[in-house]
Amino acid sequence: MNRQSSYFIGIMSGTSTDGVDASLIRVEAAAEPAVQLISTSSIDIPLSLREIILNLNHSGPDELRIAAEVSLELGRLYAKVTQNILLENGLVAEEINALGIHGQTVRHRPEHGYSIQLNAPALVAELTGIDVISDFRSRDIAAGGQGAPLIPAFHHAVFHDKHKARALLNIGGIANLSLLHPHQPTVGFDCGPGNMLLDYWCQKHLGQKFDKDGHWAARGEVNQDLLAFLLANEAWLTAQPPKSTGRDLFNGPWLEEKLDAFFELNPAVHSYRAEDIQATLTAFTVSCIVDCLNHYAMDTQELIVFGGGAANPEIMRQLAEALPYTVQSSDVLGIATQAMESMAFAWLAWAFRERLPICTPEMTGARHASVAGSLHPA
Repeated sequence: MNRQSSYFIGIMSGTSTDGVDASLIRVEAAAEPAVQLISTSSIDIPLSLREIILNLNHSGPDELRIAAEVSLELGRLYAKVTQNILLENGLVAEEINALGIHGQTVRHRPEHGYSIQLNAPALVAELTGIDVISDFRSRDIAAGGQGAPLIPAFHHAVFHDKHKARALLNIGGIANLSLLHPHQPTVGFDCGPGNMLLDYWCQKHLGQKFDKDGHWAARGEVNQDLLAFLLANEAWLTAQPPKSTGRDLFNGPWLEEKLDAFFELNPAVHSYRAEDIQATLTAFTVSCIVDCLNHYAMDTQELIVFGGGAANPEIMRQLAEALPYTVQSSDVLGIATQAMESMAFAWLAWAFRERLPICTPEMTGARHASVAGSLHPA
């Protein structure tokens, strides 16, 4: 480990629970530090482990033991992807300043004072020989914040434009926005489900992890009555930012409950095609995003999209049709859509080293700004 090194690695496994992404960055010291993405690497989360992680999003027998064992398995995956990216770039552990690791969220209840990410930072430090920065949410939650979203500060540091109002949209399991304005503080918040409900419905009916390229949704027809029902019957959607959410709210049981309620109110609807529900859920994801942009970012001039949803042409098409400005993926900024979040956590590790208070009241609703992260030395 070299604390003077300008190299940092960020590791992210998101709410979609499909893989582990890593990014290697270099941060050059300056009045406004320059951030360069050097390399990325990814590994899949084994299907058996993914199923256990998804089950841990709900209470069950012996969940403390299972969570501890899953944390160790994830730690080994985090160490493996770190070793891969070192080998791919001809680097050794001593050349890396720190790893920033978010961990796998299984509970997010900031209103009750906690957010749980499965992680094994001490094990990763032991296996890699690199300092690990983790536990990015708890300090902000202790100050009354949501502990999320964490990456708007990174977006501000790297993508803020002095002349243009720009919004960055992450569509992972949950969709969240960073609003970068030339003359106002940067804000960020979750706006609703991203791929989470889509993936659930696709797994249930097709046995596939996700709707590749949105083809299945594109074959369906949006049920406008169901779409209106979903938008009108979830109180969280009308809550004012700052706000955040996760699988605690938007999950399979939530969707099944809403569908049951809708069909009970509409007895004339005797049956439905599964692809029509998929099309409606896609429109629901897009509508939640568009509603937030129209309500909280009316002067936006450009939307940059990343995360798994950016690879869904049906989502991108609907966003482009619904918004009066340019909608494009983060590829235009030179960052692959799947690399943005892991790159952000590499930067967050750097920000921890610099003791930068990246969690702010504007972003999380906390009483005051705070430094995010905890150190596990190698």
